[in-house]
Amino acid sequence: MNTAIAAEGQRVQATPFGKALVALAAERPDVVGLTADLAKYTDLHLFAQAYPDRYYQMGMAEQLLMAAAGGMAKEGLTPFATTYAVFGTRRAYDFVHQVIAEENLNVKICCALPGLTTGYGPSHQATDDLALMRAVPGLTIVDPCDALDLAQAVPQIAAHRGPVYLRLLRGNVPLVLDEYDYQFELGRAKLLRDGRDVLIISSGFMTMRALEAAETLAADKVGVAVLHCPTIKPLDVETIVSAVASQPRLVVVAENHSVIGGLGEAVASALLQRRVQPPGFQLVGLPDGFLDAGALPTLHERYGISRQALAQRIKGWLG
Repeated sequence: MNTAIAAEGQRVQATPFGKALVALAAERPDVVGLTADLAKYTDLHLFAQAYPDRYYQMGMAEQLLMAAAGGMAKEGLTPFATTYAVFGTRRAYDFVHQVIAEENLNVKICCALPGLTTGYGPSHQATDDLALMRAVPGLTIVDPCDALDLAQAVPQIAAHRGPVYLRLLRGNVPLVLDEYDYQFELGRAKLLRDGRDVLIISSGFMTMRALEAAETLAADKVGVAVLHCPTIKPLDVETIVSAVASQPRLVVVAENHSVIGGLGEAVASALLQRRVQPPGFQLVGLPDGFLDAGALPTLHERYGISRQALAQRIKGWLG
């Protein structure tokens, strides 16, 4: 089943994670790659071809994958462990928590198919991974938007000392942020465009959707600002609070995740703690429930995270 999130005719880059990791490994002999029988499906096969002596196939054993990555980190290596997000979080959670995070080990957990990026149904849809991983003490969480974001994130998470969870986009990944003079900075949110009526705070491919919706709404004279938050934890609270407080406008948080426990609740908590109250506040995300299987464009429309659905919901909230 097609798991591509790029629309027909959209600009894409092939395997940005795999290429970025190969380039990084050329400069960093400490970088190693591990997977749980999913090298081809996490783009780690490029690393395996370039550095077969630094590549480890752990089989269908995600708990072993995390434990081995932790052991390698203790020996001074920088492991990049890849699998699907449902397996790296739900199945291996205790090992991430106890083996890696408790000792603040330098492991980079890179997980494909985050949120609703596959049509295979609930067994493969990681709609709760952010909620789970945000609760792990000391774990940095990154949710890139596109190929540029992802490629630039790889060397920065490698330079960061400590465990990181990266939501991995694989295959032909859309390319959109190069049009906005964008540079990824770990821990920083970036305002991509400004607008007087609505502020969309987003992460992952929902930033792409936000930019698309902003163009759609511009035709109706609705000004939409887009604040991209690729780092979910630690959250760039200062930039978010400043953007919300700068002018009165509807605030919409859009994420490829359940509305429970993700970016939306993190932003709401930050605003409440700082006593910043916008005129309106809405969440756009996936519902609390098991989602259907099917083609991604149909599922995105059904669950309200398509370009058209996002624009229509904002128009409705604005009245």
